[in-house]
Amino acid sequence: MALPLEGKLTRKSTVPVADIFLNRWSPRALSGEKLTPEELLPLFEAARWAPSSYNNQPWRFIVAERDTPEWETLFALLGEFNQQWCKNAGALAVVISGNNFAYNGKPARTHSFDTGSAWMSLALQANHLGLIAHGMEGFDYDRAKRDLQIPDEYTVEAMVAVGKPGEKSDLSEDLQKMEQPSDRKPLGEMIFKGKFGQSFI
Repeated sequence: MALPLEGKLTRKSTVPVADIFLNRWSPRALSGEKLTPEELLPLFEAARWAPSSYNNQPWRFIVAERDTPEWETLFALLGEFNQQWCKNAGALAVVISGNNFAYNGKPARTHSFDTGSAWMSLALQANHLGLIAHGMEGFDYDRAKRDLQIPDEYTVEAMVAVGKPGEKSDLSEDLQKMEQPSDRKPLGEMIFKGKFGQSFI
């Protein structure tokens, strides 16, 4: 199994980086195949090893495999745009983060930041295994909180569709036009020297 090579073929870094960063992108063409636990669990194992403040590990994942009752619950949270392609995912996951430190109960300012590192670990592991992991915000956050019985001390961060690569031609015409790796802003717009707006490079 291998992901489409468009990322490797079209993306060019300003300075050399490992191929896995250029190869990772977020296709929407999914095969509709189910994923086995052996295929799915390594993604969350990778997320488990992400860094976090005080090793708090605030990330949690509410997962639904396709063709299960849980799938219908998570799928119903998605907006219409995302439903049209997520219907072919092998699994859906809602990503949440604990707002407080476990060791003292005080607010953890970096809980969302830390959970983002877990998501990136998951995404890179998916790419490494030839799977697609596509993160999104196009869903009902309030309904997710209610329907999934998420405690108040947790924040709903995002949803992720995971699956095996499918055929671009199976997507709608509009989605086919979007089915390509995106570029990035120039490095000079992201890194400043000493204070905001002062060029580093």
